Amino acid sequence: MEFTLADRVSALTPSTTLAITAKAKEMKSQGIDVIGLGAGEPDFNTPQHIIQAAYESMTEGHTKYTPSGGTAALKDAIIQKFQTDQNLSYSPSEIIVTSGAKHALYTLFQVILNDGDEVVIPTPYWVSYPEQVKLAGGNPVIVEGKEANEYKITPQQLKESISTRTKAVILNTPSNPTGMLYSKEELQEIGEVCLEHNILIVSDEIYEKLVYDGHSHTSIAELSSALKEQTIVINGVSKSHSMTGWRIGYAAGNQTIIKAMTNLASHSTSNPTTTSQYGAIAAYLGDQQPVEEMRAAFEERLNIVIDKLNAIPGFHCLKPQGAFYLFPNVSKAAKMTGYDDVDAFTKALLEEAKVAVIPGSGFGSDDNIRLSYATSLDALEKAIGRMHEFVVNKSE
Repeated sequence: MEFTLADRVSALTPSTTLAITAKAKEMKSQGIDVIGLGAGEPDFNTPQHIIQAAYESMTEGHTKYTPSGGTAALKDAIIQKFQTDQNLSYSPSEIIVTSGAKHALYTLFQVILNDGDEVVIPTPYWVSYPEQVKLAGGNPVIVEGKEANEYKITPQQLKESISTRTKAVILNTPSNPTGMLYSKEELQEIGEVCLEHNILIVSDEIYEKLVYDGHSHTSIAELSSALKEQTIVINGVSKSHSMTGWRIGYAAGNQTIIKAMTNLASHSTSNPTTTSQYGAIAAYLGDQQPVEEMRAAFEERLNIVIDKLNAIPGFHCLKPQGAFYLFPNVSKAAKMTGYDDVDAFTKALLEEAKVAVIPGSGFGSDDNIRLSYATSLDALEKAIGRMHEFVVNKSE
């Protein structure tokens, strides 16, 4: 019997990161020595005090449903986090806890977009942004963040992309996949364009705790009361506290939007996982030293491998300021080694050099690859050595 799928899913583009990861795992299962650099998660276990808090919550009987938008205790912890980190004040009615930050974004687009509404998405973008907008009936408007501008868009570019259908713009700082940060001044200028045209700002700040070399993260919501009202902040504990599998994210902002998101969540997920919410409370109210230790480890790896990566012929990589990804432009290396495009070059790296990286095409940037340094320094150096050898040998 044949089934016809809904148009909304037929138009989806499969996740490039998941496809590469699956292929690498398949090769490993066959005994092939593949080094995977596609991971989008820290290679540290969740801190012990968080695990302990979650365990105790279960033994105390906290294993039932919670309110759809999250427990009062976790909302209070998130409110305290905003106050401490950004000097921002939110009420519980302005916060929804979700099953991961991805779910927060998905639910947000479902409640703010009507068919044909437009969302401005800078490239390089996280792979799910355009797909989630399309699933909500919206149209992604892709604006190129140029390498010469550290892969960030300018206020003028944003202004030129706006139409009568523009509903929102997505800002991701630090960025996945580039690791670049928008400065306070850049955010202020972009914010002024959004205020002038009444555009909602979707500020994805999931990597805010992972910044390096003296850089600091700024939330656009903290720049003025007007920008706070215009912004929905998306965040979670996945990257900051190495809790990717716990699936706790949240959105903070306009209470009308948050209420609509909560209503939708009540008909989709019922509530975020109860045990995970207790873990997230401990993450925000407990010892933050493990967060700093993880950040420092990523910074050390970055500073060790960035020059080695740039020493590969045909590779050019801006030094990231945050997150845990390297995003080199490898278009020259692809041509030098005889490949028509970076996608083919990436495939050859996996099959011949046994290194799994993610092609930039999945992020809207055809000339790049993304590799994660959320893995051991030994594996990183070995993988870079293999890529170097591959390019040199293929170029001869």
